[in-house]
Amino acid sequence: MDALRKQASKIREQVAKQQQAVIKQFGGSGYDSSEVMVIDEFEMQMHHQLDKLYRSTRSGREFQKDVVKAAEAFTAVGYKHIEAGTKLSEDCSRYGMENTNDEILAKAASVYGDARKHVEKEQDDFNRLLFAQVLEPLRAMIIGPPLEDARHLAQRYSKMRQEAEAQAAEVSRRQARVRESPIPENVAKLHAAETKMQELKANMAVLGKEAATALAAVEAQQQRLTFQRLVAMVEGERIYHERVATILGNIETEIVSEKQRKEAAPPVAPLNHTSDKTKYFLAEAIHAFDAVAEKELSLAVGDFVVVRKVSPSGWSEGECHGRAGWFPSTFVEKRQRIPTNYTAAEVY
Repeated sequence: MDALRKQASKIREQVAKQQQAVIKQFGGSGYDSSEVMVIDEFEMQMHHQLDKLYRSTRSGREFQKDVVKAAEAFTAVGYKHIEAGTKLSEDCSRYGMENTNDEILAKAASVYGDARKHVEKEQDDFNRLLFAQVLEPLRAMIIGPPLEDARHLAQRYSKMRQEAEAQAAEVSRRQARVRESPIPENVAKLHAAETKMQELKANMAVLGKEAATALAAVEAQQQRLTFQRLVAMVEGERIYHERVATILGNIETEIVSEKQRKEAAPPVAPLNHTSDKTKYFLAEAIHAFDAVAEKELSLAVGDFVVVRKVSPSGWSEGECHGRAGWFPSTFVEKRQRIPTNYTAAEVY
């Protein structure tokens, strides 16, 4: 019977050693989330708290990595955007310089080419913001000592807990042997096992508080820093898009306005006074018009004009007070004759 008991005890010790080997192999890279009560309820609560904090900080670090990957992708795309935009700016400016005869398109290309440089500057500023306010702070925290030190404390507590679990099993075995054979040797071994268990319990209480405090501090710092960097990225992207939208809006306004001005400008074809002489008529200015170009004719309300040509573009050509030029057709009204208080010399 004693031989069977010894053999059973030896088998239990071998099983316990194998369990410890498995725990060391698979438990070294993280925190053991075992639900076994090793010491008491207080220790179990500490174990659950550390497990929760460990998982939370791991999740926080993974999210920080996700944000970093996104910011890196934004930056890479941004630099490609700058490269393509700079090339397009150069091409537009070159086209505007080499094709001066095509006034509308050449002018539009020149305007876009010059303004495009400001778009690329905004992109470069946004890339710099991502690097300085998002990438650097998050990378520093991901690999920083506070997180690693706190997690290392939790892992030490986990390993110590595994030792305590094994020691608790050892105490149980020693108690069983004392019950079976209460000889001094077995009693002494039981006392030694219980003493070691008490030491482990005391060390676990100290280490558990230290690990929990460190992990809680890291968790709070993680959440605060990640939130701040996320807000900075969103705000930077918003400002970037607003400024680019303003630049593009100004480009569009200038290009379209220039096209409309060119299309509405007086015709440049020379007049054939001999063939058009029979079409001359008298008109009175009903709106004032201030000439902005050399070939335009300023008019004051009440001026009489000899209209010599009417263009389909909405402009008329005529002579008033000895000066000739173009003016908007809608600014004058046709008259049959000059009033009696108006002399022909005042018209011509």
